Amino acid sequence: MTHTNPYLHKFHQIVENKFQIYNSLFMSLPYEKMENIGTLIPFLFSESQKGFPEGKTPNEIIEGFFEKYTSLKSEDERIDLMFRIIQYIERQVVLFDSIEDAAFTSLHPENGKGSIANLYQLAQQQGNLDDVKAKLQDFATRIVFTAHPTQFYPTHVQQIIQDLRDAIQQDSISTIDSLLQQLGKTPFINEVKPTPYDEAQSIIYYLRNVYYQTVGRLNNDINQTFFGTNQDKYKSFIELGFWPGGDRDGNPFVTADITYKVANELRTTILKNYYNHLKIVRRRLTFKHIAEPLEDLSKVIYHEMFADKGSITVDDLLNPLYTIRQTLINEHNSIFIDTLDDFVGRIKLFGLHFASLDIRQDSRIHQKVIDTIIEFYTGISCNELNDEERIEILINPSFTVNATDFEDEIVVDTIRNIYQLKQIQKQNGERGVNRYIISNSESIFDVLNVYALFRFCGYQHDEIKFDIMPLFETIHGLDEAENTMNKLYNLPIYADHLSRRNQNQSIMLGFSDGTKDGGYIKANWEIYRTKEILTNVSNENNIKVIFFDGRGGPPARGGGKTHEFYAAQGKTIANHQIQLTIQGQTITSNYGAIPQAKHNFEQLFSAGIYSEVFSSSQSIIDEKERTLIEELAKISYQKYEDLKAHPSFMPYLINMSTLNYYGKTNIGSRPSKRGGDKELEFEDLRAIPFVGSWSQLKQNIPGYFGVGTAIFDLKNQGRINEVKDLFNSSAFFRTLIQNSMMAMQKTYFPLTAYMQNDKEFGPFWNILHDEFELSKAMTLEVSGYDTLMQDEPLNKASVLMREKIVLPLLAIQQYALDKIHHESELKEKYEQMVTRSLFGNINASRNSA
Repeated sequence: MTHTNPYLHKFHQIVENKFQIYNSLFMSLPYEKMENIGTLIPFLFSESQKGFPEGKTPNEIIEGFFEKYTSLKSEDERIDLMFRIIQYIERQVVLFDSIEDAAFTSLHPENGKGSIANLYQLAQQQGNLDDVKAKLQDFATRIVFTAHPTQFYPTHVQQIIQDLRDAIQQDSISTIDSLLQQLGKTPFINEVKPTPYDEAQSIIYYLRNVYYQTVGRLNNDINQTFFGTNQDKYKSFIELGFWPGGDRDGNPFVTADITYKVANELRTTILKNYYNHLKIVRRRLTFKHIAEPLEDLSKVIYHEMFADKGSITVDDLLNPLYTIRQTLINEHNSIFIDTLDDFVGRIKLFGLHFASLDIRQDSRIHQKVIDTIIEFYTGISCNELNDEERIEILINPSFTVNATDFEDEIVVDTIRNIYQLKQIQKQNGERGVNRYIISNSESIFDVLNVYALFRFCGYQHDEIKFDIMPLFETIHGLDEAENTMNKLYNLPIYADHLSRRNQNQSIMLGFSDGTKDGGYIKANWEIYRTKEILTNVSNENNIKVIFFDGRGGPPARGGGKTHEFYAAQGKTIANHQIQLTIQGQTITSNYGAIPQAKHNFEQLFSAGIYSEVFSSSQSIIDEKERTLIEELAKISYQKYEDLKAHPSFMPYLINMSTLNYYGKTNIGSRPSKRGGDKELEFEDLRAIPFVGSWSQLKQNIPGYFGVGTAIFDLKNQGRINEVKDLFNSSAFFRTLIQNSMMAMQKTYFPLTAYMQNDKEFGPFWNILHDEFELSKAMTLEVSGYDTLMQDEPLNKASVLMREKIVLPLLAIQQYALDKIHHESELKEKYEQMVTRSLFGNINASRNSA
């Protein structure tokens, strides 16, 4: 095999070939009840690879496999073997992940495009260094870790993966052999659902073992590269946010007690990191008048690690270090001052909070709580009030609430949480928790209700040290965003609040529910336009607006080529910070090890600088291009709306996909839908199981549906060249199409081709398939590519390998779904099989939900 791309050639050598070598080692390991599985899987893969394109059904492929390659006759025996195949493939995915992660530094040059070193070099070459420094005074990146259920390896599996990655880097066959044996015997699945605290612990593992080093070093590098060793100019350029334990939206298991417990754990964890880091500092700074105060500081930190309630502040840690630093300069020729400055920088960056805990809740829950409180204390129903009366009672209440006055759990817990936030800020510092996010925001009252909760709980106006953040995520919410924010900015009491928040207003925009609600092009374009509109209305009111993007892993949830997306945003959008959520496989794949984390943090950070300082004409969307994108968005939106309105839409997802099984996987604490036990409705369906179910079907509908129809419509008008020009001239549109191509690359309709013969769902399957084929053809024509992901050979090679590994698992999953659909007598076992089969495919896709 020959590769023209040197990195693709290297990928073949150090990833593909190594996987074959270690996989053969894997195949011979003496796993309990898994003998010969490794030799059977290639046969099942071969049958699937040949059978699906020939039109064979999953039933024919699986039954044929059993007849040709095994002597098993009973259904129970065959089910048992399929379960063991699923377990084996799960471990193959981990092996491939570990090999690919171990090869990361060889495939991604450390100082390549997008690195801090490259950014500095480029600024020097083009004479933009002063511009970059000026921008850095008003720029930061915030990565917010969520607990959304797209992956949840138990901690002991995470540790095996880390050790396996290290052993592969060292080519230690004996260690790899031992770790593969351990992997084979270690359970991957949680016996019970994790609690929100368990989820927090899972992410804290990465904070402690990856991000303390990665983010700490990178932040220091940025400061030193552009501003030298001047401590007075030190700035936090990369910040960490944290949702587990604070995100209540749709999760009744996140309580005030959990929030407090997680906040305390974050504080304890960062103190543990400081204690261990200080050991390194003390090992070097053994000098007179320095060793003793360092030992005293070590004792203070050690005591605080085990204190029930914190009694120190960040200044209590920094002030003695400043004194030590001056002594080091005056008496010891500044020896090892870089070692001390590194430690000081970490404390400035991570404080006593490590990562800022965000609070989030749905606006409808807030309204319910507010209505209950007001009616209890005043006897007035909110429905009886006009807007002016309502605002007055919200911002200047005549009462102070007491949680014990209520019986409704959500009301009681909401009140308790608001009261305790002041205590968390006291212990962890204001940065420990200072953002309250409101899901499904559509009016000013969604924001004012949260302001009112603080007032109801006795906070004076100047004690509300929180950024109150609307989350506009539905198409309706996005449409109303301008009106909502304009009214808020011009409301005196809220304007006063913003003046106390340094005239900063953070606004979250959600790709996930936007795409689910409005389709791929429409959602992305509406968010882009809404950012422009909110930038204008904020500027007009002298407000500095900061956008926070709710991005998931795949293109359908705002993921994909994330760095390119931010680099493509033009100057019509406020660019004070890049803030986004990451979750599930995105945490482990892009930020799960120090080399990957460093690379992706750097890429994301530099993307914001590139778009501001080095922006090209391609980041500016002119009026003609806007009109064209608007037209494409409108056509694709209508196509997607028609699909949602199809009578088979929800029945297809419920009966033919894995939708009903997400809630049974024990990978997340949060229910898979809002609305409790009532009948499933589209509005209550969470974006993750919605997008994930299409991914499991290998249909990935939300990532491209309507794209083909929109482009084809313009082609029929003789305007295809306009779209081609748009692809070449607009970085935003090009990134959009390239992300859509990634979704299609992970699509495989032959897997479900048997559904076209289903009496109930056959016509609907054909609608989906036809749009995929049209979207693929149209995007290739517009881009001029011969194949999907042609511009991303490394990522494409990885996708192809991963799809190959899980193809037998997908065949089993579809076989099981078909058995359930036809009411097998062993339906319960097949349902367990579908649930179990989700894990390997989710983890292999790395950005499937």
